[in-house]
This record gives sequence, structure tokens and C-alpha cells, in this order.
Amino acid sequence: MKQLLQNLRTGETQIVDVPIPTPQAGQALVRTAASLVSAGTERMVVEFAEKSLLGKARSRPDLVRQVLDKARREGLLTTLEAAFSRLEQPMELGYSSAGVVAALGDGVQNLRLGQRVACAGGGYAVHAEYACVPTNLLTPLPEAVDFEAAAFTTLGAIALHGFRLSQAQIGERVAVIGLGLLGLLSVQIAQAAGCQVFGVDLLDERIRLAQRFGAQAAHVEQAVEAAASFSRGRGCDAVLICADSSSNEPVELAGAIARDRARVIAVGAVGLNLPRKIYYEKELTFINSRSYGPGRYDPDYEEGGHDYPLGYVRWTEGRNLEAVVDLLASGKVDVHPLITHRFPIHHAPQAYELITGKRKAPFLGVLLTYAQEETGIEALETKPKPGVATPSAAFPEAPAPQREPGPVRMGVLGAGNFASAVMLPALRSVRNVQLIGVASASGTSAQYAANRFGFQYADSDPARLLEDAHIEAVILLTRHHLHAQQTLAALRAGKHVFCEKPLALNPKELDEIEAMLRSCPAQILTVGFNRRFAPMAIRLKTFLQARQEPLAAHYRVNAGYLPSNHWTQDPHQGGGRIIGEACHFIDFLTFLVGTAPVEVAARGLPDDGRYRQDNVVISLSFPDGSLGTVSYLANGDKAFPKERLEVFSGGRVAVLDDYRSLELVSQGSRKVYTARLRQDKGHRAEMQAFANAIQSGGPPPIPYRQVFGVMRAAFAAVESLRSGSPVRLGGAQESPTA
Repeated sequence: MKQLLQNLRTGETQIVDVPIPTPQAGQALVRTAASLVSAGTERMVVEFAEKSLLGKARSRPDLVRQVLDKARREGLLTTLEAAFSRLEQPMELGYSSAGVVAALGDGVQNLRLGQRVACAGGGYAVHAEYACVPTNLLTPLPEAVDFEAAAFTTLGAIALHGFRLSQAQIGERVAVIGLGLLGLLSVQIAQAAGCQVFGVDLLDERIRLAQRFGAQAAHVEQAVEAAASFSRGRGCDAVLICADSSSNEPVELAGAIARDRARVIAVGAVGLNLPRKIYYEKELTFINSRSYGPGRYDPDYEEGGHDYPLGYVRWTEGRNLEAVVDLLASGKVDVHPLITHRFPIHHAPQAYELITGKRKAPFLGVLLTYAQEETGIEALETKPKPGVATPSAAFPEAPAPQREPGPVRMGVLGAGNFASAVMLPALRSVRNVQLIGVASASGTSAQYAANRFGFQYADSDPARLLEDAHIEAVILLTRHHLHAQQTLAALRAGKHVFCEKPLALNPKELDEIEAMLRSCPAQILTVGFNRRFAPMAIRLKTFLQARQEPLAAHYRVNAGYLPSNHWTQDPHQGGGRIIGEACHFIDFLTFLVGTAPVEVAARGLPDDGRYRQDNVVISLSFPDGSLGTVSYLANGDKAFPKERLEVFSGGRVAVLDDYRSLELVSQGSRKVYTARLRQDKGHRAEMQAFANAIQSGGPPPIPYRQVFGVMRAAFAAVESLRSGSPVRLGGAQESPTA
């Protein structure tokens, strides 16, 4: 399919061919008929992308500070690679469209194939021939609303939410400053609610449009006098600022034309330095409107599909979308006079030349249109997964048989930011590997990864990679909740598997994987515990290799704060930060000792509504008497280095500081190894070890007893944190080489 993408590094707006996306649970795949180009939001993105690197830095000093902090922590080369990788990733443009439901993801019950819908949401209602959109961001269309009108629904919901915040009532006098698309929609919505409306703009043609819709309107230079006449000398009851300007003048004008104790609502992006004198004297209420309404930016609502109870939240963003469609169907809001340009999707870059001023032509409503051929896409079916036997106590680790000489043919599932910035660059540099296919649900990121890293093809359906006989190994870089099911599916398909941590989110999933792996000993499984493969980690392990007594180790992690609505904090999607990330550090201590823990105890700081069980101290006891402590903390400052490890054993001391320096002390001798320009946490080395294991027929890069023991220790840490008691783990009394 064709999709419009923005290159943030070069500033180029491109139409590219990408795989049709695959709808996930709670989503519908929509065949787009029309989408609206935002002259405000999207123009700002394009103009930012077109700036030089220096210009980007000047316009976003906050990002520059983040880059400098990262460089101090992780090294200059690591930071530059991450920054350029982020700029290279294409940005999907668009957030308001309409089309026809072409396929349904799992659990979608309120839509049907062939249904006409309006779509909303950045990253969802994108400028593409197909788009996957969550159900709460879709609203059905009646026959009276055509696709071109429906493409304005999202912008209409933004205007409607701003109007609701004003609390304007029938007969009140409402001013609208800025008569672009947002302002002219606000004019019509306020009139539909029974208000008298006064519009203000700089352009005469927009003033005439507002008058055509029945409003009084004036040029900004006459606005104060005209507003006084309009309001009979009392001032306006509410002022909606719909202008798009960095200037503070719209806010100042709003204060001048508002009545005593009026409400001023900033719906557009304007300067927000409130002039204290007039806002104080009139005791004005100022509100910065947040997009389409309640639910916006809430992952549980938008992605999870959890609606707010009608009795408590009457107008969510979804119900605002529905209300706008009703206004369009009734004729109380008419958007057709606002349409000035239409471009077929393959000519979309011309639309951006228009809105950024390169074509030097007036415009208002700019639509992208799409051909509507039938494609034969059908509703997705959820296929039941075969049952898996409960694992037995013993775990045989049979090596894989010898294979034919040649490179390891690999496929990758997942092509998000972490994959593109870290894992795929590492994979590309691995010797004796052939990159066959890459798949991601969106399709867009998969195509970008295929082009950048040299895969033979891209797809949005993981099944294609699993069914491809040419692919012998699959690398899973998807979100955590998909790891277990995709690992099982890949093992069933006869593939070797590299799964980024965590391997599973609960003991049941882990048991299923262990049982499946036992039934196919010819296949190799490894998990992305990369730190044990880092050069400094290998040197540290060698330093401790001759120890004759237990060790004591403390791993401190300055993990940084993540809000409770971040996907990694969701127990069903991310598993929480102990299972999702702290497993890394449990594994590293397991690597040093050589066996998995036999007992785990965890204590945490109070969450106090801000944290989510991510300020914890985990104590680990090992079979040989070694003790390990992981202090995983989210209450620090990200400017401080993230990781520090101290190890004591048999007259030896080792300090690993954020993989930038390693200090080894023994018998009065002190050696320090440093990495000044680059932080190496072992990502390339773990990929190379996986490829080598496949080529040589085994053994796996990480002993299976350690892989499964580490994950069970992470589950035990969560259990201990909740119960307040240590958790004993069975079956850990084995040799380090098992």
C-alpha cells in the first residue's frame, strides 16, 4: 500500500510502498477513502524536519539537553548513533480520516466488515491506503455523511471539546479568534448550540466564510470595537482562541473582548504569556484545551478499549467524534465550503508544499483522496493455540544437530524504536548471517527496517516469517506480552528463537515454553540478557573465575521514572518493571555466580500513587552461599549514570560502572579499563553467540537452567514484594555448566 511518511533528518516528505498493517486485538483495519491534512500540527512537523541539525537544536533545546546528558552517561559515539537512528526513522503523518472497515482484530464486536467509519488519532488515522485504528477512535458513519466530510471529524471533535470547556449556554455570545479550519468549525458548533457568534481573523476571505455561516465577523484591527458592539458593551461570555501562532496577541485580544469573569479557551497553539492586568481585573478563567476530550492520551482508553462510564464522563473523545458526525449528518455543520484542495495520495507531497507556503497559494481545507478498489481482505481469525504439556522436573539440554554450511538465515518480528536503534544495527554487523524478512504490525516500521538494514522483504503478518522455509531462526523484538506466544509459535514452526527479555510474563507461560522446548531439542532458544556478553562483563567474569569462596555483589540501577500509564507498567502488556527489566540484573548476578538463585526476597519503597513497584531491593541467595542484591530504583535522576556493580570475593574487588569503566583490585594491584566514546552492553556479542550456536549445533548461548531460573527468580521477586516473605525456589541445585 502507499503511505505518506516524513523523514525527520532530511525533511523529505515521501510516498512509499509499505505492507498493509495487521490489526491487533481491539483494532479495525480501515481502507482509507479520504484524510484531512492539518495545516497546523502537520505543518509544524514538516517545518521542523526541514531545518538543519543546528536549526533543529535551536528549536528544541530540551532535546539537546537530553542528548548531552546521554553523552555524559553512555559516551559520544553511542549517543550520536542513537540520535541519528531516531532521526532516520520515518514519521507517520495524519490524524483525521474516513474509510471502510476491511478487517477486524480479535475482540472487536461493535463493528462489521464493510462498515463506513470516521477515524481519529495520531499514529492511527494516518495518511495511508490502510490504517489500523482502535475501536474507541472509530465512529460509524450514516449514509448522509460522505467520506470527505467525515475526514473532518477529528478536527471537529477538537473544536467541540474546546466549546464544551467554555460552558457556553443558549443565547450567550461567543467570540472565535482565528478563522482557519478549527475556528470555522467552532463557529458552526457554537451556533448549533444556540449561541451568538463573533469571529476574528486577518484574512478577508475567512471573515466572509464566517459571515456566510451566519456569524458576525471582523478584521483583527477592528476586533475590539466590533466585539463591543456585538456584545452590547458587556463583553463576550466566552472566547475560543483557534489561531495558530506563536504570538501572544490572540491571548491579549481575548482578554480585551471578554466580559467580567468570562472563560477563555485556547484551542489552537498560541503564545501563553497571560497579561496579568486584564486577566486579573476581569477575573478571567483560562483553560488550555486538550485535544478531542476525555480519554485522549490515556492508553487504557485509546489502546486498551476501556470506555469511561457514561454517567460519570458524558463526553469522551469517542462520544465527541460521534456527536460531530451527528452534526454533519443534520447539516448543522457543513465542511464542504471549507475544502479548497484535493490531492490523490500519490501526489500528497504537493499538499505539503501548499501548507508550508512553498506554492504561495491560499488554502483552507486540504484533503488527500484514495482509490477504493476491493482488495479481498477478510476479517482476521483468532486461531486456537494447541495445548502444551506441563514440564517435568528434569530438563535435557540436547544440542542441535549439525546443519549445512552457510550463513544463518534470520527473520525478525518487531521493528520499533529499540529494535531500529539498538538490536538491528547490532544484528547487521554479525558475521555469517543472512537477513531474510522483517515483520511489524504497522508494516511501516517493517518496510523502513527492511530498506535500512537489508532484509529481503517486509510484512505486517508474523505468520509469513514463521511459514517461510528459508528462515531458520527468528528474533523476537516485539512488546513483552507477545514474547511467550511468539516463542511457542516459532518453536512449533521448527525455528531457532532469540527472544528479547522477558521470555514470559507469568509462570504458566514459562512452563509452556519449557515443555515445548523439551519436545524439540534440535532447536536453540536464547533470551536477550545482553549484559553478560559485554566485553567488560567477560573480563569481570574471568577476574572472578578462580574464586574459591562465595561472592557478594550489589547491582544498583538508576532506572528512572516512568508514569504508571506507560505500557511497560501494564501487568498484561509489559509485565511491570521487575519482570520486564530487573530480570536483566538478576541474570547478570546469575552469570557471575554460575547458577540461578535458590531464594529471593524483595522489599520496596511505598508507591504513594506515583510509582508502580519500581523502587525495590531484591536479595538473592545462591546454591554456593553467594549473595546478590539488586537495587532497582525509579526515584533518581536520569542525568546520573544508570548502572553500577560492586563485587567482593576472596580478597578481590571489582567495580563495573555503567559499562564505561571496570576497576579490578587484587593483592594490592589495581587495574582500570575504560570505554570513553562508546558504551558496549553486549548486544552485538549476544547476537553473534546465537548465530554461532546455530552454526555449530549448540550448546545454547545461555544455559537453559539459567534462562528459566532467572525468569522464575523475577516472578519470585514480585511474589515476595507482595507477600513480604522470602520465596524459596526449587530445582536450582545443579552445576554451573548445566
